Amino acid sequence: MINTIIFDFGNIFINLNDTYTLDYIKHFESSEHYKSIIKTNIQFEKGEISIDSFLKSYQSYFPDLSKEEIKSKWNSILGEFPKYRLDFLKDLKENSNYKLILLSNTNELHISWIKDNIAFYKDFKSCFNEFYLSHEIKLRKPDVDVFNFVLNKNNLTAEACLFIDDNKDNIISADYLNINTWHLNPKTDDVIDLFKN
Repeated sequence: MINTIIFDFGNIFINLNDTYTLDYIKHFESSEHYKSIIKTNIQFEKGEISIDSFLKSYQSYFPDLSKEEIKSKWNSILGEFPKYRLDFLKDLKENSNYKLILLSNTNELHISWIKDNIAFYKDFKSCFNEFYLSHEIKLRKPDVDVFNFVLNKNNLTAEACLFIDDNKDNIISADYLNINTWHLNPKTDDVIDLFKN
Protein backbone atom coordinates (compact mmCIF):
# COMPACT_ATOMS: atom_id res chain seq x y z
CA MET A 1 0.00 0.00 0.00
CA ILE A 2 1.30 3.45 -0.90
CA ASN A 3 2.00 5.65 2.12
CA THR A 4 4.46 8.16 0.64
CA ILE A 5 4.24 10.48 -2.36
CA ILE A 6 7.45 11.90 -3.80
CA PHE A 7 6.94 14.94 -6.03
CA ASP A 8 9.15 16.65 -8.55
CA PHE A 9 8.90 20.48 -8.58
CA GLY A 10 9.26 21.81 -12.14
CA ASN A 11 6.21 21.20 -14.36
CA ILE A 12 4.52 19.49 -11.42
CA PHE A 13 3.91 22.58 -9.27
CA ILE A 14 5.75 25.45 -10.98
CA ASN A 15 5.35 25.70 -14.75
CA LEU A 16 8.48 25.68 -16.89
CA ASN A 17 8.85 27.80 -19.99
CA ASP A 18 8.93 25.27 -22.84
CA THR A 19 9.84 27.89 -25.45
CA TYR A 20 12.87 28.85 -23.39
CA THR A 21 13.88 25.20 -23.03
CA LEU A 22 13.78 24.59 -26.78
CA ASP A 23 15.70 27.80 -27.52
CA TYR A 24 18.20 26.95 -24.80
CA ILE A 25 18.86 23.48 -26.21
CA LYS A 26 19.12 24.76 -29.78
CA HIS A 27 21.48 27.57 -28.75
CA PHE A 28 23.80 25.53 -26.58
CA GLU A 29 23.88 22.37 -28.69
CA SER A 30 25.33 24.53 -31.46
CA SER A 31 28.08 25.81 -29.16
CA GLU A 32 31.60 24.43 -29.39
CA HIS A 33 31.46 24.31 -25.58
CA TYR A 34 28.34 22.12 -25.42
CA LYS A 35 29.90 19.23 -23.45
CA SER A 36 31.53 21.65 -21.01
CA ILE A 37 28.23 23.50 -20.57
CA ILE A 38 26.38 20.28 -19.71
CA LYS A 39 29.10 19.36 -17.22
CA THR A 40 28.89 22.82 -15.63
CA ASN A 41 25.10 22.57 -15.36
CA ILE A 42 25.27 19.17 -13.65
CA GLN A 43 27.95 20.38 -11.23
CA PHE A 44 25.81 23.41 -10.39
CA GLU A 45 22.67 21.31 -9.88
CA LYS A 46 24.62 19.05 -7.50
CA GLY A 47 26.00 22.01 -5.56
CA GLU A 48 29.57 21.15 -6.51
CA ILE A 49 30.34 24.68 -7.72
CA SER A 50 29.29 28.09 -6.41
CA ILE A 51 27.06 30.62 -8.16
CA ASP A 52 30.13 32.72 -8.91
CA SER A 53 32.00 29.76 -10.45
CA PHE A 54 28.93 28.88 -12.47
CA LEU A 55 28.59 32.41 -13.84
CA LYS A 56 32.30 32.69 -14.58
CA SER A 57 32.13 29.42 -16.52
CA TYR A 58 29.26 30.73 -18.62
CA GLN A 59 31.11 33.98 -19.24
CA SER A 60 34.03 31.95 -20.59
CA TYR A 61 31.61 30.20 -22.97
CA PHE A 62 29.74 33.39 -23.88
CA PRO A 63 32.00 36.40 -23.20
CA ASP A 64 29.46 38.85 -24.65
CA LEU A 65 27.07 38.18 -21.75
CA SER A 66 27.27 39.90 -18.36
CA LYS A 67 26.67 37.94 -15.16
CA GLU A 68 23.27 39.60 -14.78
CA GLU A 69 22.31 38.66 -18.34
CA ILE A 70 23.34 35.07 -17.71
CA LYS A 71 21.28 34.96 -14.50
CA SER A 72 18.28 36.45 -16.29
CA LYS A 73 18.50 33.93 -19.14
CA TRP A 74 19.06 31.06 -16.71
CA ASN A 75 16.04 31.96 -14.59
CA SER A 76 13.72 32.64 -17.52
CA ILE A 77 12.88 28.93 -17.67
CA LEU A 78 10.79 29.45 -14.51
CA GLY A 79 7.16 30.29 -15.08
CA GLU A 80 3.94 30.65 -13.12
CA PHE A 81 3.13 28.65 -9.99
CA PRO A 82 -0.69 28.37 -10.05
CA LYS A 83 -2.06 28.79 -6.53
CA TYR A 84 -4.67 26.07 -7.04
CA ARG A 85 -1.81 23.56 -6.93
CA LEU A 86 -0.77 24.88 -3.53
CA ASP A 87 -4.39 24.53 -2.39
CA PHE A 88 -4.39 20.92 -3.60
CA LEU A 89 -1.16 20.24 -1.71
CA LYS A 90 -2.45 21.85 1.49
CA ASP A 91 -5.59 19.75 1.31
CA LEU A 92 -3.51 16.62 0.76
CA LYS A 93 -1.37 17.44 3.80
CA GLU A 94 -4.33 18.21 6.04
CA ASN A 95 -6.74 15.48 4.95
CA SER A 96 -4.59 12.45 4.17
CA ASN A 97 -2.07 10.26 5.91
CA TYR A 98 0.49 10.33 3.12
CA LYS A 99 4.06 11.30 3.86
CA LEU A 100 4.88 14.06 1.35
CA ILE A 101 8.39 14.50 -0.04
CA LEU A 102 9.75 16.93 -2.62
CA LEU A 103 12.68 15.68 -4.72
CA SER A 104 13.87 18.22 -7.25
CA ASN A 105 16.88 18.94 -9.44
CA THR A 106 16.95 22.56 -8.35
CA ASN A 107 20.02 24.77 -8.31
CA GLU A 108 20.86 27.71 -6.07
CA LEU A 109 19.96 30.43 -8.60
CA HIS A 110 16.57 28.93 -9.38
CA ILE A 111 15.54 28.45 -5.76
CA SER A 112 16.67 32.00 -5.00
CA TRP A 113 14.44 33.31 -7.82
CA ILE A 114 11.53 31.20 -6.56
CA LYS A 115 11.91 32.52 -3.00
CA ASP A 116 11.93 36.10 -4.33
CA ASN A 117 9.03 35.71 -6.78
CA ILE A 118 6.64 33.10 -5.39
CA ALA A 119 4.84 34.79 -2.50
CA PHE A 120 3.63 31.52 -0.96
CA TYR A 121 6.92 29.61 -1.20
CA LYS A 122 7.16 29.13 2.58
CA ASP A 123 3.62 27.75 2.70
CA PHE A 124 4.50 25.41 -0.15
CA LYS A 125 7.64 24.13 1.54
CA SER A 126 5.86 23.62 4.86
CA CYS A 127 3.48 21.13 3.22
CA PHE A 128 6.27 18.56 2.87
CA ASN A 129 7.65 16.20 5.48
CA GLU A 130 10.98 16.32 3.64
CA PHE A 131 12.21 18.81 1.03
CA TYR A 132 15.19 17.68 -1.03
CA LEU A 133 16.88 19.98 -3.54
CA SER A 134 19.73 18.54 -5.58
CA HIS A 135 22.20 21.34 -4.83
CA GLU A 136 21.70 20.82 -1.09
CA ILE A 137 21.91 17.02 -0.97
CA LYS A 138 24.65 16.84 -3.66
CA LEU A 139 22.65 14.26 -5.63
CA ARG A 140 20.47 14.58 -8.71
CA LYS A 141 17.98 12.62 -10.77
CA PRO A 142 18.07 10.41 -12.76
CA ASP A 143 20.94 8.87 -10.76
CA VAL A 144 19.63 5.87 -8.83
CA ASP A 145 21.65 7.05 -5.81
CA VAL A 146 19.27 9.92 -5.17
CA PHE A 147 16.27 7.61 -4.93
CA ASN A 148 18.14 5.26 -2.61
CA PHE A 149 19.08 8.30 -0.50
CA VAL A 150 15.40 9.24 -0.08
CA LEU A 151 14.32 5.66 0.66
CA ASN A 152 17.09 5.06 3.21
CA LYS A 153 16.84 8.48 4.86
CA ASN A 154 13.12 7.98 5.49
CA ASN A 155 13.06 4.21 6.13
CA LEU A 156 10.79 3.69 3.14
CA THR A 157 10.22 0.68 0.94
CA ALA A 158 10.09 1.37 -2.80
CA GLU A 159 6.74 -0.39 -3.19
CA ALA A 160 5.14 1.95 -0.63
CA CYS A 161 6.12 5.09 -2.59
CA LEU A 162 4.60 6.91 -5.54
CA PHE A 163 6.97 9.16 -7.51
CA ILE A 164 5.58 11.90 -9.78
CA ASP A 165 7.82 13.51 -12.40
CA ASP A 166 7.57 14.91 -15.93
CA ASN A 167 10.99 13.62 -17.01
CA LYS A 168 11.02 10.12 -18.52
CA ASP A 169 14.63 9.39 -17.52
CA ASN A 170 13.78 10.08 -13.88
CA ILE A 171 10.75 7.80 -14.11
CA ILE A 172 12.87 5.00 -15.59
CA SER A 173 15.30 5.17 -12.64
CA ALA A 174 12.46 5.07 -10.11
CA ASP A 175 10.82 2.15 -11.97
CA TYR A 176 14.12 0.28 -11.82
CA LEU A 177 13.92 0.39 -8.01
CA ASN A 178 10.25 -0.75 -8.04
CA ILE A 179 8.95 2.65 -6.95
CA ASN A 180 5.44 3.28 -8.25
CA THR A 181 5.46 6.12 -10.77
CA TRP A 182 3.30 8.61 -12.60
CA HIS A 183 4.98 10.10 -15.66
CA LEU A 184 3.04 13.35 -15.71
CA ASN A 185 2.69 15.05 -19.09
CA PRO A 186 2.42 18.80 -18.37
CA LYS A 187 0.58 19.36 -21.66
CA THR A 188 -2.28 17.03 -20.75
CA ASP A 189 -2.00 16.26 -17.02
CA ASP A 190 -2.15 18.24 -13.81
CA VAL A 191 -0.98 17.09 -10.41
CA ILE A 192 -4.33 18.04 -8.90
CA ASP A 193 -5.83 15.11 -10.84
CA LEU A 194 -3.64 12.67 -8.94
CA PHE A 195 -6.53 10.67 -7.51
CA LYS A 196 -8.36 10.55 -10.84
CA ASN A 197 -5.54 8.46 -12.32
